[in-house]
Amino acid sequence: MTTTARDTVDGNLSNLKFWALPPEQRMAAFTRLRQLDHPAFFPELKLPFVKTGPGFYALARHADVVEASRTPEVFSSEPCSNSIADLPGYLARYFGSMINMDDPRHAKIRRIVSRAFTPRILAKMETDLQATATRIVDDLIGKGSADFVTDVAARLPLQVICDMMGIPESVRPMVYDRTNIILGLGDPEYSGGRDYTRDGITRLGALYGLLKVMVAGYELNHLAMKLARKRRRRPGDDLVSALVSADVDGERLTDQEIGSFFILLVVAGNETTRNAMSHGLKLLTDNPEQRALLLEDFDRHMPGAVEEIVRMSTPVIQFRRTVTREYEMNGHRYKTGDKVLLFYNSANRDETVFTEPDVFDITRSPNPHVGFGGPGPHFCMGANLARREITVMFRELFTRVPEIRATAEPDRLFSSFINGIKHLPCKV
Repeated sequence: MTTTARDTVDGNLSNLKFWALPPEQRMAAFTRLRQLDHPAFFPELKLPFVKTGPGFYALARHADVVEASRTPEVFSSEPCSNSIADLPGYLARYFGSMINMDDPRHAKIRRIVSRAFTPRILAKMETDLQATATRIVDDLIGKGSADFVTDVAARLPLQVICDMMGIPESVRPMVYDRTNIILGLGDPEYSGGRDYTRDGITRLGALYGLLKVMVAGYELNHLAMKLARKRRRRPGDDLVSALVSADVDGERLTDQEIGSFFILLVVAGNETTRNAMSHGLKLLTDNPEQRALLLEDFDRHMPGAVEEIVRMSTPVIQFRRTVTREYEMNGHRYKTGDKVLLFYNSANRDETVFTEPDVFDITRSPNPHVGFGGPGPHFCMGANLARREITVMFRELFTRVPEIRATAEPDRLFSSFINGIKHLPCKV
C-alpha cells in the first residue's frame, strides 16, 4: 500500500512552500518520512510548457539510497536524473550530459573526463590551489568584513574548474553568473524578482524562468563549442583538449556533446564546493567547541571535518532515477517506469546509521555519508578535488585569520535540488 503525501505544506515535497521552510522544519519532515513503513509517494508539480508525470517515490532512508545507487540496471539515470520531469528537447540539448546516461556509454565518457581528476593531476594543481587561496585571503584581510560566499567560497572552485577547462579569465564572471541562473531557477534573486511560493507558477512566469535558463545554457554551450573548435585545431593540456580528441564507440564527441559536458562540469565544479565551504563556515561558527578542536590540530582533524561538513550540508539534495523493471526494496515493490528521488540530505541524517545525526561532530567515525552521491557509477568524480579545495581554503583561513566567523544567518537559495547559500556575511 502506497503512502500518499499530505496536503499540508509541512511534509509535502511537491509543494513549493515546503522548500521555503526553515531547514530544521524540512529535516523534521524527512525524519517522519524515514519512519514510514513504505516510501511516500508525491504527485508531480504541474509546470507550464513541461510534460509532467503522475509523481515520484521519495527514498529517504540511507539504505534505500545506497541500494538504488548500487543497482543502476534497475534505477536508471535515463532519460533524466537532474529533473523530476523529463527535460524537454529545448533544455535537454544543453543539460542532457553524462549525468543522464547509463553504462556502457556513461562509463566510456566518464573514463575520458576522469583524466582530469587523477591523483597525478590533482597533485600538480596543489601549488595553484594554494596560490589562489592565498590571494583570496589577502583580499579578505583588506576588507575586514565581507560576503563569504562571493568573496571567498565561490572564487576558489571557479578558478580551479576554469583552469582545468582552459576558460579565459575574461569570461569567468559570465560563467559564474550563468551557473547561478541555471541552479537558481525559481529563486527570486535569479528569476527576475518572481516569488513562486507567493505568486504561484503562472505561464508567463514559467516562460520567463525557462527562457533565462535556456539563454544561460546556450551561452555556456556556445563558449564550450568555441573552445572545442580551437582545441581541435590546436590541442593543449586542458580537459577540453582531452574531450575533443577522445574516441567513444569509434566516434568523436560532437561539439554539442562537449558543450553539455562543459555545463555539467562548471555547474558541479563551482556550485557544490562553494556551498560546502559556506555551510562549513556557518557550522564552525555555530559550534565553537568543534572549531576549537579543529584549530588545536588542523591536520589531524580537517579530513574528518571535511566529511562532516559535506554530510551536514549535503550540497546536492536529490537526484532522480527511473525504474526499469519490477523490483522489491525495503518491502515495497516498484513497477517499470516508476520515478524515485534519492534524497541524500535525508539519508545523511538517518538515525539508524548516524549516532546523533543532527550533531556536528568532526571526529565522527565512521562517516558513510552520501554527500558526494551514493556508491555506484554516478559517485562524484570530483569528490577528491572538492576535499582538497575545502582543505586548502580552510587551512589558509584558519592560519591567517583564525577569528573569522559568520556574522548573520545565511541567505539561502530557494531550491529543491541544491542546498545553496547565496550570501553569508562574515568578519575576520
